[in-house]
Amino acid sequence: METQTMSAATAENKAVKKVMIIVSKGTLDGVYPALILANGARMEGIEAEMFFTFFGLEAIVKARMNNLHVAAVGNPALHMPTLLGGLPGMESFVTHMMKKEMEKLDIPDVEEFLDIIKASGGKIYACKLAMDMFHLKKEDLWDGVSEVLTVGDFYAQCAGENTQLLFT
Repeated sequence: METQTMSAATAENKAVKKVMIIVSKGTLDGVYPALILANGARMEGIEAEMFFTFFGLEAIVKARMNNLHVAAVGNPALHMPTLLGGLPGMESFVTHMMKKEMEKLDIPDVEEFLDIIKASGGKIYACKLAMDMFHLKKEDLWDGVSEVLTVGDFYAQCAGENTQLLFT
């Protein structure tokens, strides 16, 4: 049986050079995967750009970015009946427990994570349509937001070889 090996040049040509991450969920468990992926990309020397749209904008609105919650109702990953998730205080309890576990692992809060990504060369974008829909202004957003983009502008940012588009 013949084994094929990839030359270093071929491997380099196929390596991911840029990730474009679309963040559309505004829950703690919806935002952190995107932050972790973007930070991991930057640590590997891969360009990382994040596009926050619809409820994902919650993660970059100054007044709300550090108060995200875990959705307790209808979240099958919590392994509890939906009825329990709807009990008063359950969402706060689940959010507190998740933040406590993240703190044990020294995972930064949302704003600090965004600061780290931005400082390492990552770019953060807000979706113009979603901002218009939710009546948000640039002043409402975290100061590190690079630009407010239309969908067309975002697709233009995706151009180039070895760019991966991720939707979280």
